[in-house]
Amino acid sequence: MAAPTSAVDLSAALVTAPVPLGHWLAILPVVHCITLGAVLLMLRAYPRLQALLAISGLALLALIDAALLAKVVAQGPLTMVMGRWLPPFGIAFTIDLFGALMAFTSALAALAAGIYALTDIGDSGRRYGFFPLLMLLMAGVSGAFLTGDVFNLYVWFEVLLISSFGLIILGSERQQIDGALKYAVLNLIATTLFLVGVGILYAVFGTLNMADIAARARDLRTTAPLMTLASLFLLAFAMKAAAFPVNFWLPAAYHTPRIVVSALFAGLLTKVGIYALIRVVVMLLPVERQELSLLIAFIAAATILVGALGALAENDIRRLFGYVVISGIGNMLAGVALGGTGGGISGAVFYALHSMVLMTALYLAAGEIARRGGGFLLSGLGGLYRQSGGFTALSLVLFLAACGLPPFSGFWPKVILVKAALDSGAWWLAAVILAGGFLTTIAFGRLFLLAYWRPAPMAAKPAAALWRAGLPLAALTALVVGFGILPEQLLALSQSAAAGLADPEAYVHSVFPGGIR
Repeated sequence: MAAPTSAVDLSAALVTAPVPLGHWLAILPVVHCITLGAVLLMLRAYPRLQALLAISGLALLALIDAALLAKVVAQGPLTMVMGRWLPPFGIAFTIDLFGALMAFTSALAALAAGIYALTDIGDSGRRYGFFPLLMLLMAGVSGAFLTGDVFNLYVWFEVLLISSFGLIILGSERQQIDGALKYAVLNLIATTLFLVGVGILYAVFGTLNMADIAARARDLRTTAPLMTLASLFLLAFAMKAAAFPVNFWLPAAYHTPRIVVSALFAGLLTKVGIYALIRVVVMLLPVERQELSLLIAFIAAATILVGALGALAENDIRRLFGYVVISGIGNMLAGVALGGTGGGISGAVFYALHSMVLMTALYLAAGEIARRGGGFLLSGLGGLYRQSGGFTALSLVLFLAACGLPPFSGFWPKVILVKAALDSGAWWLAAVILAGGFLTTIAFGRLFLLAYWRPAPMAAKPAAALWRAGLPLAALTALVVGFGILPEQLLALSQSAAAGLADPEAYVHSVFPGGIR
């Protein structure tokens, strides 16, 4: 988005070609989510019909994102202009492989969480707006992944914040209000910093279109305060992603809402922060990213270790998984720090896709642990292995994947990141990544021994299996296994996405096919 500075600019901005029908696919995920959310809000008196439409809508969203991904893989980046105003004067949705991969994976995670919500969210929660808020959340997630404008990215962050705040307080219990306050304050600060960065970015470049900035940035490096700008964005997105030292809000907030809400937050929201960091700092400000790489590496190392050590110390499974989320954010930040080596960014992309699926599944598994064992505290759990061998097997797969052990999905991105660290001479960062995996393995071993292997407490009463809870958990676990056993396709896509971020020529050409005037 930019402001016309002359009559010639205004005339050029108003000359638009018809939008190809296929390009409308770029904005369809957002339009679909907002429209369905409004319809669901009007059906609050019919909770069962509302739930049926919501699940159908989430399935359709996954199909739309799959079609969008297939189109981008086949044809390259896709751009849709808003209001018939040509970029950079108007807002554009520009979808490259990175955004399409993230959008599709988020839709799969949301569909699984939505099916689980049929068990976790009763009629009361549905009447108070769970499914409309979920669709609004997915509108924000989809918009953030698909937009090609930095200010529009800020707008979708606001949509995310509003909908997530509504979800976290759903139920109005005291601990939810406490968690929501911590969540909201830190995220409002991060959003404010982001907005300040957007203002400085516009002052420097005179545009907020990502393709325009990517093409112009190299000509301004000698005079523009780009290092300050990159540092500001790093702080804002690090707060959003819960990186050290601004990570304390996540374990304090993510354990308070209903478990399906925690699953959505852990699977999606922190990944939006990482996505924004990669999109803005890696693609738009690559030289500044290189200069900040040592700082980012130290932040990544601290985040990995704080997350792994926090998981070791926790008694509440939800807080334990919250620290696992933090440790995973550290691994992705390590990829950002190592971006110049080539493998770093592809490792971060692969890890983000893996983490979206895995963390959603882990929190859904936590809900099943509590339902079967009577609570979330390790001190009161036991005997889950004897209750259900099938659930134990699913849980074990997820635990091993979270530790980064083969042959599951968490193994391959860690291999890529460790190799990238060694290739760049950052052996200490490779050691931290491996140490984080080792500590996480101990934490999950402790969880498995206490909750599954030891005898059940006398007061525990086995719970019946529910297909609506088991189906999404099994589906996500199957993805974790599939990503691990057959990683070639996802690895190739991650490498292509990373290449597009390192050299955004195709991205720029999609927005400005005739070149930048």
